[in-house]
Order: sequence, then structure tokens, then C-alpha cells
Amino acid sequence: MGDKPPPEQVYEALERLPPHVVGEIIEGELHVSPRPRMLHGRAAIRLSQQLAPFDPELGAEGPGGWVILPEPELHLGGNVLVPDLAGWRRERMPEIPDVTGVELVPDWLCEVLSPSTEALDRSRKMTIYAREGVNHLWFVDPRIQLLEVYRREGNHWQRLGAYTGSAHVHAEPFEARKLNLGSLWER
Repeated sequence: MGDKPPPEQVYEALERLPPHVVGEIIEGELHVSPRPRMLHGRAAIRLSQQLAPFDPELGAEGPGGWVILPEPELHLGGNVLVPDLAGWRRERMPEIPDVTGVELVPDWLCEVLSPSTEALDRSRKMTIYAREGVNHLWFVDPRIQLLEVYRREGNHWQRLGAYTGSAHVHAEPFEARKLNLGSLWER
């Protein structure tokens, strides 16, 4: 008999967490983090605004073809993860399911880095995302004004680029439109 509680008990503990924290289950362990700081939230919302042309239901004209959601609860391979943003190609998710936990692996994820979560995002979560088949991963760090773009190659990540400051970039998989990084950092 192992020393880890059964998955049902861990998920019940996650459901009992107060609303001012974020809970995730990673490899059977409950991880609790404080809610993001203001600059973190600002970067996430500004990025989602710039990606709106890829998800026409967000109200912007553009290339379309995507469903983009903030802070979805992902159920991937026994893990419960909450990235800041996730995107699915529309052909893989023609209709948004009315569920709490999404089991369909996203095509793209974005983690906005915070001091309390960066190590976990860059290690265990990044490994799970590759293993479960996420194709693209972005890290946004508002503290140092950095966007890192990765593409999955097998079970590993290839870093495609790192962009700083107020650069205007075409970043995979949304390279059809230029992103204004400076708007992510505005106070």
C-alpha cells in the first residue's frame, strides 16, 4: 500500500480549496498556488485579446480556426492542470463541451510565469504537456518582459524563439498575425 491517497481523495481535496488559490494535481500530488498577481493577469488578458482574431467567437475578424479559453481545467493522463490560456484547433473541438474538466489535449498552451509557479511550469508541467501531446507551448514572463515559444518534437520541446520588450513577432502557431509584446507589459 503506497503512501499517496487515492486519486478520488486528492480530487476531493482540490474541490474543497478556497477560491483565492489555484489547485492542480500533478502526478498524484495536490499543488496549491496563490492566485496570480495583477501583472500576470494583465499579460494573460492582453495576450488573449491579441489572439482574438484566431477565435472569431471572441469578436474579432481574422484567420479563425481556433477555440481559445482562459484557465481551463485540463484532465490529462490522470493530472489536473490549469494553464493560463489554452487553444484547440476548431476542427478538433468543433463545439465547446459543457464540462468542468476538459480531456481533449489542447494544441497550444500558454503559462504566464509567476515566482510561485515558474519552477513547476518549466519542469513537471512542461514534461506532462509534451507526454500528453500538446504541440505548442508558450511561456510569458511579465517580470522580465519575455515570450518563449516552443514546439513539441516527439516527447521533447524545441525552443523556437525568445522575444523581449516591445518586439512585434510572428509566433507559431499563430504566425499569421503579428503580436505586439509591448502591450502585454503595459501598466
